[in-house]
Amino acid sequence: MGMSQRALITGVTGFVGRHLCTHLIECGDQVMGLAPCPAPENPSWGSLPTTDQILLWDLKTSQDCPSEIRNRIQQFQPAVVYHLAALSVPEDCGREEPHQIAWEINVNGTRRVIELLRDVCPDARLIFASTSHLYRVPQDRVTYVNEDYPISPRNGYAQTKWAAEQIVQDAIKGYGLDAVIVRAFPHTGPGQSERMMLPAWVAQFARGSRVVHVHTLLATIDLCDVRDVVRAYRMLAQSGLRGEIYNVGSGIAQTSGDVFRILQALANPDCEVIETHPGIKYDPIADLRKIESQTHWKPEIPIERTVEDTYHWWSTLLARR
Repeated sequence: MGMSQRALITGVTGFVGRHLCTHLIECGDQVMGLAPCPAPENPSWGSLPTTDQILLWDLKTSQDCPSEIRNRIQQFQPAVVYHLAALSVPEDCGREEPHQIAWEINVNGTRRVIELLRDVCPDARLIFASTSHLYRVPQDRVTYVNEDYPISPRNGYAQTKWAAEQIVQDAIKGYGLDAVIVRAFPHTGPGQSERMMLPAWVAQFARGSRVVHVHTLLATIDLCDVRDVVRAYRMLAQSGLRGEIYNVGSGIAQTSGDVFRILQALANPDCEVIETHPGIKYDPIADLRKIESQTHWKPEIPIERTVEDTYHWWSTLLARR
């Protein structure tokens, strides 16, 4: 568990933000959040801080942090700041080059958050959520990648995260920011948008589709449960080494088809499946030796439970509508 601490989460109302908030509250932490707009009245999963502990600051606009929010954060004095706020659906960020809005939120937003910390809570530790999309895509076989694997950002989203990592590194070297960079591999679970792989499938089953469309069943992927990922974030906040980069993923190579068949058996074994982009693809797989040797974290939730919980969440959500 570790000691309880005061934590600030940027992007607290997002998919990962809610899961992180839930975990931190369970661990006894006090949580304050930043979000671009008020949270909906009835969150359908997870816990959020009380409304008065969610501060509104939209990183889309290039304004500095409003003074009343700066004052609130200064009074709160977080020990850890989890910077999750980002435009994180790759399609929204630009295929070849990042869109302006992705650059504004993911890169300039990170710069503004760091400037805020330097001014109001210079001793806080920053946990920066980056991505495995930075790594060069392996061409023809299953490839386990450690934190030194070559960088070759594959889309606009990855380019913005790489640029933001540089800003974090500059602040570590420039004025001694206490920061840890986490390269998270794809993660999923209850509450995720149906624009992502597993929820896109789940939502089709939950709506009773006879024909389910999938990209390809032959993509080799590392898919982790979001609840494991947020545990890693907190463990790195407590025992990660300043200035270091850590991979967080499942460390397991499986195909999209393996994951799909777990869902199909659960939801509708007789459905027809259409691959819209058939073909073999390889994503990098996480080499987790560094985080496992430097913290007590390792992934614990099996993919079967992730699929089942995500399916039940969507079924319940759609039944309410």
